[in-house]
Amino acid sequence: ATSWRSWGGIQTEQDAQREKHRIERELEEIRRRADYPIEFLPVALCKTVEQAKAIAAQNHDGVLDYAAGGWVPIHETLADPKKWNIMFVRHRSGPVYLWYEIAHNRFLRKTVDEFGQPGMDVEDVVVDDLDELVWRYRALSGLKNTLGKRIVAVGGPSGWGRGGREAPKHAREIWKMDLVTVSYKELGRMIEASYKDEKLQRKARLQAEKYLSDPTIRLETRKEFVERAFILTELFKRLLKAAHTDAITINLCMGTIIQMSRTTACLPLSLLNDAGLMAFCESDFVVVPSGVLLHYISGKPVFMNDPTYPHYGIVTQAHCTAPRKMDGRHPEPTRILTHFESDYGAAPKVEMRVGQEITDLVPDFSGRHWCGFRGKIVDHPFYDICRSQVDVEIDANTEDVLWLVKGFHWMLCYGDYRREVGYALKKVGVTWTDLTKSRRGITWADLAKNRLFPRPEKS
Repeated sequence: ATSWRSWGGIQTEQDAQREKHRIERELEEIRRRADYPIEFLPVALCKTVEQAKAIAAQNHDGVLDYAAGGWVPIHETLADPKKWNIMFVRHRSGPVYLWYEIAHNRFLRKTVDEFGQPGMDVEDVVVDDLDELVWRYRALSGLKNTLGKRIVAVGGPSGWGRGGREAPKHAREIWKMDLVTVSYKELGRMIEASYKDEKLQRKARLQAEKYLSDPTIRLETRKEFVERAFILTELFKRLLKAAHTDAITINLCMGTIIQMSRTTACLPLSLLNDAGLMAFCESDFVVVPSGVLLHYISGKPVFMNDPTYPHYGIVTQAHCTAPRKMDGRHPEPTRILTHFESDYGAAPKVEMRVGQEITDLVPDFSGRHWCGFRGKIVDHPFYDICRSQVDVEIDANTEDVLWLVKGFHWMLCYGDYRREVGYALKKVGVTWTDLTKSRRGITWADLAKNRLFPRPEKS
């Protein structure tokens, strides 16, 4: 009765040293599990606000706060709201932590009912599970690589429809993207020069020959369209190299570029995506940021597409370009046809894997509200529409999809990355609606019963 101690199993310097070694082993395990690049600085022990200030000020993206003990000002100081911070607490993974008890009521809510910690909320606290750290850092890795991304825009940046007129501005403001315009006049000079470059012509013919020798590819258009596609691919690579980036998008791809290149941009964009680069048609910056983010989160190529009308739990998604290596490694069987609308050039009909789980992202025109869902590919039909096409079974209520989707183009990739996308979007102030039923099953009706959660404004 002569002293007082807080909850928790870390009470002495020896306890802290043992915990430090445990944390070092766990960080190495996180590095091993991560399928993305991540670096941890040396583990630091912290007992004072002054020490916390020094840690927070270091050159890093955020603090992983193993909140074993210490009082509120220390943890608030570590959590610089300009950085991406996570608090980890122990229940069963080691000596129990004090902040397993009070992370919610003292740190996030400041001993009142409302949340009040800048830059952090309940999704930034993890209990015991290293996998919960792995996916959060995958999201943050994807976000870091997306912010400030330089993208070459052939024919200039644009946005689909009347609602997309401000899309390039939103991409610059929200995602800090560096949009580098390459004029068609400049590209035209490169194409004209390519006609006289015998070495490039020969290289393209050999590349086309090798590409078409793949037994999983069927040629159903003229071979010269494919050869010219490889020339155009090389010219796009030169533009990327000159701009010191790996992302490109093509404006006016259903008109201007066809006349100049005497083929279509469809196959070149597919080839660039398969090479691990990022290539999008239509220069639609309503949806391009979602493609960049999803690419960096998943580590896979993504499929920008035109959606159709969702009905009976099914939606058809199609475009005349798609990556073949949708899983990032294995090319899918592909038919090389003409571009549908022009019946010209070379466009891949990638027969995506039936039964494959996918993520669909749907950004709105303002760039501030995205929704999405998990789906499953149930068919790769051959309708009279854009060549690469899939029927997707929607893992969500069809009526919710019809009422809540906005914008136009969607972005699809293999695998389920909804939680990573939602976690990343929150960090840049973009709202996320997961149309697939969450594990928690919480609805707006549930939240509205609690006065702390206001009802959403009616549109």
